[in-house]
Amino acid sequence: MNHKAPSPHSQLDFFQALPGDLAPRDAQDLMAYPFFSLAKSRRLKPIDFKAGPIVIRVEAVAEHGMATIWDADILIWVASQIVEARDAGLRTSRLMAATPYEILTFIGRGVSRRDYDRLKSALDRLQSTTVATSIRQPTERRMHRFSWINEWKERADHRGRPLGLELILPDWFYATVLEDALVLTIDRAYFSLTGGLERWLYRLVRKHGGRQEHGWSFSLTHLHAKSGSLSPLKHFTYDLRDIVRRQPLPGYRLELDRSLDAPPRLSFAPTGEASVPRARHQRHANTCSGGKL
Repeated sequence: MNHKAPSPHSQLDFFQALPGDLAPRDAQDLMAYPFFSLAKSRRLKPIDFKAGPIVIRVEAVAEHGMATIWDADILIWVASQIVEARDAGLRTSRLMAATPYEILTFIGRGVSRRDYDRLKSALDRLQSTTVATSIRQPTERRMHRFSWINEWKERADHRGRPLGLELILPDWFYATVLEDALVLTIDRAYFSLTGGLERWLYRLVRKHGGRQEHGWSFSLTHLHAKSGSLSPLKHFTYDLRDIVRRQPLPGYRLELDRSLDAPPRLSFAPTGEASVPRARHQRHANTCSGGKL
């Protein structure tokens, strides 16, 4: 007698996305480390990052390429949904359902057929990109391996009419979002940032700068390593200087510190003009001169 293996769906509760204008929330681990491609062109070269006990390796497949920092907007939507539901006393789940319209409008995209197709491509990259990391593992030698989305599908009724999307989250990301100290509210203006580097920089600044009066700073070489960027340090530095000149990050002021006896550093501090409140139970980061975790 053949025993059919149980479907992942049969072991999970079903969570229908909440309506309304939710506050955008981001996972701190995703803000602090290089998990995504910063380029709009297809990236196949893996990201390899190591800092103390933290090890990260991100790999892509040729068919879809690596998940990008724009694709990560979907994970911000997911985190916002889960936190909102949890705070309202509702049961959450790794199995989620929503319409493309709900996702696209939340992350500031259009709702045309082209936007829908781009959403599906982003879901493909999130599902096919694999991550191995020691973050939140007992020892550096033990790695957690996952994809940003375990699986996803388009739903339809018995007549074939579309009902939206369904996706299953990995345990690693789901556990991250459910812990208050590991999620921060971000400025909705983030979704309007067009450059991959400035999007990454905002998330890093929001994670480390918080609302600290005296801000934070990083050396440019350390920033370059944390970004996972394929650009040489020289080009990376040039792009940072352009961002400092334009000051596009909502709620933060950037400065390049140059001195004759020390490597250049990027400093940042809140301007007091951010449009979002502090996340509840936010963990306070300790200021350190090296800017390392």
